[in-house]
Order: sequence, then structure tokens, then C-alpha cells
Amino acid sequence: MGPARRCRRRPAVRARRETEMGLVERVGGRLAMALLLAAPVAGAQEGEGDVVYVPTPQHVVEEMLELAKVGPADSLVDLGSGDGRIVITAAKKHGARGLGVDLDRYLLKLANDNARKEGVADRARFLEQNLFETDLSAATVITTYLLPEMNQKLQPKFLALRPGTRIVAHDYDFDSNWTPDARKVMDAPGKTVGEPGKSYIFLYVVPARIAGEWRSQVRHGRATVPYEFRFDQEFQFVEGMARAGRREAKIPEFRLEGDRLEFTARLNVRGRVVDHRFAGNVKGGVIAGTLAIGQGAALHQQPWTAQLVKAGEMSDGTGRPPRQYRHLKQ
Repeated sequence: MGPARRCRRRPAVRARRETEMGLVERVGGRLAMALLLAAPVAGAQEGEGDVVYVPTPQHVVEEMLELAKVGPADSLVDLGSGDGRIVITAAKKHGARGLGVDLDRYLLKLANDNARKEGVADRARFLEQNLFETDLSAATVITTYLLPEMNQKLQPKFLALRPGTRIVAHDYDFDSNWTPDARKVMDAPGKTVGEPGKSYIFLYVVPARIAGEWRSQVRHGRATVPYEFRFDQEFQFVEGMARAGRREAKIPEFRLEGDRLEFTARLNVRGRVVDHRFAGNVKGGVIAGTLAIGQGAALHQQPWTAQLVKAGEMSDGTGRPPRQYRHLKQ
């Protein structure tokens, strides 16, 4: 058969976004009816116990996996897996291993049957499990089709995962100050849930925690100069200062994606203002990478490490308006 149809069950509907429908929320084994209109939801289907779930178009599923750059080395977890389409597609087309969790036994049986029919039952599993209690520690990619209230509840758990873990949310972002690293809008003909005819995909990459004070030693000729850094962090956004010897300069450009960081600074070293380009990977309290100093013929590169000497707190952006999408890869 062709690719298994993906049918995602949706929890209780927030009235300001979806005033036209009533859906059943099933969380923690309890059912709560949010009946706004008695008319049936176009495009919705019923699982066991009249639980309403909504199909996600296959081309949207495929774009979600592409945006997350899913590959054979990945372990994917789909929270609320419906009939299993995301996990099955990740296994069949991208070579990944995947786990889908759901509470609807009818849908779980359907998903496991679909995995066997598609020949990926050894790499695509589906379990009856509460998504809030699911162990995500081994996941490198997580997919969701949850309303913002549920994403917000999961956000602390997501942020505690390994830096670089990718989270792909369909239609609803986290509605918080953690803005996505990438966002895509797709045509979805026939889709009536959310914004009719449109699907939104949001990619979040769990950032390493680097807020605080760091120190390193940098060679300049035969001399070694102490460098100090102070990083202020709000999720993947970082600002800070760099100091070489006794002279300090603001860091004008900083990029953090997962555990990978890059930043620049113009520092006065031994009487000369010199361009510095730092790049490295964060692991615990150590940054290890390279430092390029100077420009053109005077450019030279050397190994660079920095040690954390005083940890800071990562801000959650409380008290300021959410960032806009200006930084996003569209």
C-alpha cells in the first residue's frame, strides 16, 4: 500500500483560534468535551470511543521531517501519534528509528499494522502512553501537533533535553518567548482545522546553556593572554562582553544553534585592535573549537577552549514582548 495516512488527534480547542468546532481532549487517560458547535468537523475522523482526530497532509509530514533534517542516526518520538504517519515516514524515507505514543488503542493498533505493512515494524514502534510521562531523553527529534497550552506544559521538559535536539511543531508554536529557529508556511488544500488551507511548521532547536562567565588563554606569538567572556542568554539568543587582558569589548554578533556557537569581537591586544572569530561546541562547562585572529594575509587560526567559571541563568524573556520572526530561516 502507499504511505499510511497520518491522522492526528487534537486536544481541546482554544476558542479564539478555532471557533468553528468542538473536539475531544484526551490527556492523562481522561476525556473532556469542548463542544462549541454541534456540526461535525470537516476532515476530522473518529477513533475508538468517538475521539476526534484530524489528518495531517502527507506532504506536510514530509516537510516537517525535511526541516528537522531527519536521518538514519536519528531517534524520533511523536507525541500523540495517531495512525503513525510521521514515525513510519521517518523510518521508511529517512532511515530513522521512531516511537509513537498515544492513548487510543484503536489508533495504536492501526499504527502498528501500518508499520508492518510498510516493512518498518523493526524501526517504528507505537505504545500506549501518556505523552507527558514519556521518556524523551534518547530522542534527537520530537514531533508534536498540540495546542500551545500543551506545548507550554512540555517546554521545561524539552529545554532539559540534550542541546541540539530538534522539536517540530505543526500548526501551533509554543506561544511563549522561546521563538522557533525556523518557520515554514505551506498550502494544505482541504485542511479545515486551524487556518483553512494552510499548515504552519515550527522548528525549535534545544540550546546549550552558556549563560555565565568563561575564561580562556590565547597565544599571541610567544605570549599567552588571558581572555574572559560574559554571556547573557535568552534561549538561543545570546549577548555579551569579551575581555582581552584589561580591555573589554561588546560582542556584536553571536549565533547559537544547539551546542554549536559562533561569535565575533574586535579586541585590543597588545596595543592593536584585532578581529576575533570564535567557533566551538559546548559540552558541560567547556567550549572547544577554534579562534581565527586578524584578516587577509595576517589571519591565523589556533585551537581555542574556554572554561565556565560562574554559571548564570538562562532568561525566559519574562517581562518583554515576544521576539518577532525576523531571525527565522523561512
